[in-house]
Amino acid sequence: MFKKILFPTDFSDVSERAIPYIKQLKDGGTKEVLVLHVLDARLLEAAHGYLSGKSFDSFHSLRHEGILEKLREIEEELKESGMEVKTIIKNGIPLREILNVEREEDVSMIIIGSHGMSNLEEVFLGSVSEKVIRKSKRPVLVIKR
Repeated sequence: MFKKILFPTDFSDVSERAIPYIKQLKDGGTKEVLVLHVLDARLLEAAHGYLSGKSFDSFHSLRHEGILEKLREIEEELKESGMEVKTIIKNGIPLREILNVEREEDVSMIIIGSHGMSNLEEVFLGSVSEKVIRKSKRPVLVIKR
């Protein structure tokens, strides 16, 4: 039923809680998981405004290395459960990139954490996960804290 799952992650605690649920879906016929991380273009622009050329390049390089390492860890954990895993890194606005990947990869379902790194309950109604729920064409499983 849900053969291909899109798992957008910002590496928050809530996002990490989704991994056991994804692994359980293997028994229900899930074959492939797309693990997506979006580098928020707005945050990169803000960082670029505060850091000079080499400082920004160093910051961006270190951040990118950390992201790759975290994605590898998730990929390995999911592969151990017998799933095919594809990791994707995009630059842009998280909501737009999630919906683009949903469409381009023709996923069956999206699994997303209810709160991101900000973890502020008051922000939930304006959060990425809430917008994904409203705009997605596919079912969305939301993992709460």
